[in-house]
Amino acid sequence: MKTVKERAWLYVAATSFFELVWIFGFNVASAWWHWIFIVFFIFVDFHFLTKACECLPTGTVYAIFAGIGTVGVALMDVLFFGQTLSLAKILFIVVIVIGVMGLNIADSLDEKKAKGVA
Repeated sequence: MKTVKERAWLYVAATSFFELVWIFGFNVASAWWHWIFIVFFIFVDFHFLTKACECLPTGTVYAIFAGIGTVGVALMDVLFFGQTLSLAKILFIVVIVIGVMGLNIADSLDEKKAKGVA
């Protein structure tokens, strides 16, 4: 059985995935009824986002959610919609990834300090 924190990280993964699903839907929706699915996925996405924030620091969850969304959308544009991937885009994607990793490390250190381990 997974611990509460492990489950929360699964919620972060789920919210990041569903964010990409509904953003993909924005790009391909061509009929009014497609929006029913998009709105459904938005609700599912925010459900998992709130569940993740119940157990993990909200700043970390949001940074990862936004980082994966930003990188995912940039890559989705290249892979599915024929956009180009310039050196500048790659550089800034790397900056986002480093920032998200740094925030996660900083939160882990703060958590250890709070427990008196550090």
